[in-house]
Amino acid sequence: RMPVSVPVADRQQRASAAFSLSFVSLVFSITAFSSSYWCEGMRKVAKPFCTGQSKGDHCIHFNSPDANNSNAVQYIWETGDDKFIDRKFHAGIWYSCEEIVSEEGEKCRSFISLTPAADRGVLWLSIVAELLYIILLLTGAILMSVEMCYYSTVIDGLKINAFSAVVTVLAGLLGMVAHMMYTTVFQMTVNLGPEDWRPHTWDYGWSYCLAWASFACCMAAAVTTINKYTKTILEFKHKRKMMERSLKVKYKFPDH
Repeated sequence: RMPVSVPVADRQQRASAAFSLSFVSLVFSITAFSSSYWCEGMRKVAKPFCTGQSKGDHCIHFNSPDANNSNAVQYIWETGDDKFIDRKFHAGIWYSCEEIVSEEGEKCRSFISLTPAADRGVLWLSIVAELLYIILLLTGAILMSVEMCYYSTVIDGLKINAFSAVVTVLAGLLGMVAHMMYTTVFQMTVNLGPEDWRPHTWDYGWSYCLAWASFACCMAAAVTTINKYTKTILEFKHKRKMMERSLKVKYKFPDH
């Protein structure tokens, strides 16, 4: 009885591992898709003129109340970069937010409106691919949970296992394409986007890393599912050969 029970326990462990990886991938993808921290960086923004009782380094002070006279212009020209202030920004698939100078809070704009017109089609393809990626991940996770709780026949379990493996692989391919398309669109927006948005320095944020971590978990779930399917098929073939050998032995030496 031991040789039969061990493979069954092993299959259950592989099924639970594949489901756990698929579920983690789904959570990561939804979190990344809904956040706006795919890319983070700094923008150089001109300081506003100080008005009234304004003080500090967030505005430009003038010795003369007339901001248009030659002294004021000379002051701005001499200070160089001192008339600029660094402002943090972060952008995602849906919107881009940046700090407000001399105030608390953020100002957000739709990232789609910032994208160059020639690249908006690619961005929409990326959004559709991300949505399909999430839907396929959800479908794969549901199929894996059904397989774990399905105790009718092993053949039916194998059919569900094969279908969930195909769905998970397709989800991984769509996720990879979607992430790469968004990366291309963001880089084009940095170069050709509105001048009042272009960042001075930028790098990928935690949401971007989370999206690729979701892809890695998705592919790991697919590999685990395919491995489980292949191993179960090999076990069936081995049992069939053993059964054929035992039948041949019984046929040659029948019991009296």
